[in-house]
Amino acid sequence: MIIAAAQFTARPCDVAANVTRMAGLVAEAGERGAALVVFPELAVTGYELDAITGDPGRLTLAPDDPRLDPLRAACRTAGVAAAVNCAGRAPAGPTISTFVYGPDGELLTRYDKRHVTDTETAAGFTAGTEDGRFALAGLAFGLVICFDAHFPDLARRAAADGCDVLLASSLYGRGGGARERMEIFPALAEANGLHVLLANHVGVAGPYDACGLSAVWGPDGGLLAEGPGDAEGLVLATVAVGAA
Repeated sequence: MIIAAAQFTARPCDVAANVTRMAGLVAEAGERGAALVVFPELAVTGYELDAITGDPGRLTLAPDDPRLDPLRAACRTAGVAAAVNCAGRAPAGPTISTFVYGPDGELLTRYDKRHVTDTETAAGFTAGTEDGRFALAGLAFGLVICFDAHFPDLARRAAADGCDVLLASSLYGRGGGARERMEIFPALAEANGLHVLLANHVGVAGPYDACGLSAVWGPDGGLLAEGPGDAEGLVLATVAVGAA
């Protein structure tokens, strides 16, 4: 299976424009043979914490929100699954969520970020309580969102549950964030025998200047593919069934 990480510069709080861009990346992923494309943290709105919690009626979404219809349609047309990260809705307040849509455009799973940062908590986001899992074409996948990857128990549980691939929708900035990325993700792959995919923003993302460098690592921690630090696009790598 070919999997893809999509990196792009989200327009702040412009759901329609970002969804259109993401639908185009789903279509491109299909043209390039990918079965799954993964988007960065809060790709649908950009990483605009205060704006989201200040206007949750407009900037939070449910999995069946009609504003996501172009993405689901792109999945169906291309025959590609998509891990779409956005601000979700929950009784306790907004979440940072990944909605995974299958190649038929139907929801496979929802995962709410379990380890929100202090900044995200202060802005009004609430943490999830369940691990994220789904299966596609004979592979089992685990989900994490950015700061989650700093808690090794999530990756360990994914491996214990039989996952082949860990997917991380993230935001890492230049400098310290770029260094963290290189320290954390190869180590998670090697320690747990998992393929690990990182989908990162590039360019301005809320208060950050995102470093791009979306990537895929193999179960030995070796780098399989890496994107540029200054351009939008897809990063693709092949994951073999049972390779983990």
